[in-house]
Amino acid sequence: MIKILDSTLLLFYCLFIYWLSSQTSLKEPFDFGFELQDKLYHAGAYFIMGILAWRSFGHWVSSPIILAFLTIAFCSLYGISDEWHQSFVPGRQSDSTDWMADTSGAILAAFLQYKLRERQMIKS
Repeated sequence: MIKILDSTLLLFYCLFIYWLSSQTSLKEPFDFGFELQDKLYHAGAYFIMGILAWRSFGHWVSSPIILAFLTIAFCSLYGISDEWHQSFVPGRQSDSTDWMADTSGAILAAFLQYKLRERQMIKS
């Protein structure tokens, strides 16, 4: 049952990102007062996706290093497809630095999950 829940959460999160990317404009929820704060939002969104991907793929992959690479690859490829999708949305544009922020968030999520898994294995 938890496998289905984890996969469903990842699917709905991906659909949510797709929906956000379909909007002609997005208002930033907070103004942190620096120019590239949208990159922080991208990294944060894909950090969450990375956590969800790790949980979902973890039901089928037992090797933490393979799981980390799979998580990063999935999120990065989704980020590329998201930027491509945005290139067709009026008022939006595709930006490679957004993709790099997406991938960075996924890398951070995978790294932290990897370290947590490593720590749990040492304690066992």
